[in-house]
This record gives sequence, C-alpha cells and structure tokens, in this order.
Amino acid sequence: MSYNVTKDHVAKREHAAMAQVHADDGKREFQTFEDLQVYKAAREFRKAMYAVTRRLPDFEKYDLASQIRRASVSLTNNMAEGHGRYHYPDQIRFFLHSRGSVEELVDDLNICLDENYLSSDEVAKLKEQARAVLILINGYLRYLRSRSSTVRESDGTDSGLIDELDDVLPL
Repeated sequence: MSYNVTKDHVAKREHAAMAQVHADDGKREFQTFEDLQVYKAAREFRKAMYAVTRRLPDFEKYDLASQIRRASVSLTNNMAEGHGRYHYPDQIRFFLHSRGSVEELVDDLNICLDENYLSSDEVAKLKEQARAVLILINGYLRYLRSRSSTVRESDGTDSGLIDELDDVLPL
C-alpha cells in the first residue's frame, strides 16, 4: 500500500484538520481525542463499568471484574490511539475495536444480570449508556468514512479497506 504525499496533499490534510479545531477566545487550538464527544461519553461509561467491578463478589475479582476493566480501558484507549493515527482507515480500525469493546461490556452486563450481581434496573441503565456510546461511535465512524472517501477519491489510496468497511458499517 502506498500513499500519495505531496505538498499540496499535505496542505489539504492540514486544512481539513484545522476545520476540526474549535475557537477559544479567538484562538485556534488543535482538537485532541479528549475534546471528542464520543470519547467523553465513553469515558463516563468506563467509569460506570469500573464502579460495577468494585461491587462484584470477591471470587470474581480476577475473572469477570478483570475482564470488565480490560474491556473498559480498551474502549477509551482505542479511541485515543485511533485519533492519533494520521490515515483515516487506521482511525476507523481503532474505533471499530472500541465498538467491539462496548458490545463486550454489554455481554458482561448480561452476566451480571444472570448471576444476580446487579439489579435489572441497574443493568438497563448501563445498557442505555452503552447504547448512547455506540450511537456516538457509529456517528463518528460515518464521519471518518466520509472523510476517507473524500481522500480516496482524490488520491485512490486505501480503497480495499474502505470498501470492506462499507460492507461492515451501517449507514
């Protein structure tokens, strides 16, 4: 796989990145992953899931609790790492991993419900929070896909991965 990097191409990418910055008292700042609404929602969900692990029975400390903590951390870590990648297909790949972590956590909530570690009301509330994170992830993935399509149309790179993702991601 090769990338067509020219001064003009780099200037266009930098201009697109600047379009994502926000104004702060007239100053332009680079947008970090911490500024993304999807990250903020995922971070709150991660905190809620960590709170769940502190309420699990002691014998689950190294099994279910550990699994929940790893999936929770993976959720936000993949967002951070993906945001740090330069190419849209790489960013998409990491956000797809984050989406998988949310689904894994929903299954962990099912286990908590099945084993009576949490009430059905608590699980329903956490699943609703997970659903909100999924909606934001899917929206951000659509945004990245649209940006990637724009880049692909202009330089023809990464078309195989993007075509593959078109089949996976819901519109």
